[in-house]
Amino acid sequence: MTRPPTDEEFAELVHACWASLYRTAYLMLGDPADAEDLVQTALAKTYANWRRVRSVDAAPGYARTTLVNTAASWFRKKGWRNERPTEVLPETAQTSGHETEFSERRTVIDALSTLPPRQRAVVVLRFYEDLSVAQVAHALGITEGTVKSQTSEALSKLRALLGDSVITTGALND
Repeated sequence: MTRPPTDEEFAELVHACWASLYRTAYLMLGDPADAEDLVQTALAKTYANWRRVRSVDAAPGYARTTLVNTAASWFRKKGWRNERPTEVLPETAQTSGHETEFSERRTVIDALSTLPPRQRAVVVLRFYEDLSVAQVAHALGITEGTVKSQTSEALSKLRALLGDSVITTGALND
């Protein structure tokens, strides 16, 4: 029988995976604060079950699956995305010398935010995390056929918003 992983190994996991988990969470939620909360919640859940992890090599996948499942449970909550009123609108971010790149990235992120949560999760996991159809199905607890249909519908919506130059048809040839 293998030994349970140590707290030091968990700390190493957090340092190694934080950035990747955050980027995935941000693409799924579209809000930096919500993304950070999601990553922290997912890592807390991962730590709560840390003694059950059989292999430290499998821990990043376990943490990512926990993140996706936690996001899915948030999506099911009725008021998870309520507007947050503020007295003053925030300034828009500007990056010197990279305005075009920033603008394109912002456009894609805004387009992703128009997708329903499951479609957004499928697109992020398929094309950002580069998971296979089977891996996405397993991570989200849905069938491979659902992954394919959700991907097709999501890419059609994104094409309508962004045009064919941004979303290539090769993405559907799996």
